[in-house]
Amino acid sequence: MLLAYLIRTQGRHGELIAEILTDFPERFSERPHVSLLPPDAKAAPREAEIERHWPHKGRIVLKFAGIDSISDATALSGWHVAIPRGQRVPLADDAVYVADLIGCHVIDETDGTVDLGAVLAVERGSGGAPDLLAVQYGGDELLIPFAKAYIVQIDLAAQVLRMRLPSGLTAINAPLTDEERAAQQQMSEEGNDAV
Repeated sequence: MLLAYLIRTQGRHGELIAEILTDFPERFSERPHVSLLPPDAKAAPREAEIERHWPHKGRIVLKFAGIDSISDATALSGWHVAIPRGQRVPLADDAVYVADLIGCHVIDETDGTVDLGAVLAVERGSGGAPDLLAVQYGGDELLIPFAKAYIVQIDLAAQVLRMRLPSGLTAINAPLTDEERAAQQQMSEEGNDAV
C-alpha cells in the first residue's frame, strides 16, 4: 500500500517533501519501518525507517534514518513510500483502498452493459468533491466520479467495478474530438485577433 510519493528534497539534512497518498497519515507514526519503491524496475526496493515527519502545506516532510544530506535525499526523489498489504488498516465493509481500484474495469450498466475500460489512476477529490477514476476509454482518458450513488458492485477479486452512471456522463467527460479541438482553436484565434 502506497503511503506517499517523494517529490524533492526539503532542507539540508536529508529531508524530503512528499505527496500524501493515504487517508491514514497517522501511519507515518504507527509504522516507522517502510519500503521505498523505485520509479522504475532498474533499482531494487529498499527498506527504510522514518526518523521524523511533519505536515507542511498540505504535504508531509519525511526524514529517513541514514539519509542525512541533500545528495542522499535527491537520490530518492520520485520514489514511493509503501507498507505491505498485510499491514493495512482494516476498512469498513463499503470502503476500498484506492490502490485496489487500479486495473479494475468500469462497467456502466445504465443502458445495457458497457465496459468503459480499466482504471489507470484515481485523482483525489477536494472540497467535498468525489474522487475521479481515470479510465482508458476508446484510446483516450475518461474521468468518472467515484460516487457511492453510482456504484452497483465492487468485485476486487474479478477486478470489476459495476456502476450506473447518469445519462450522458461519458459524453460530457469524454475528451474533445478532432472537430471540437479545431473549433476551439479557431475560436481562440478569432478572440486573439479581436484584441
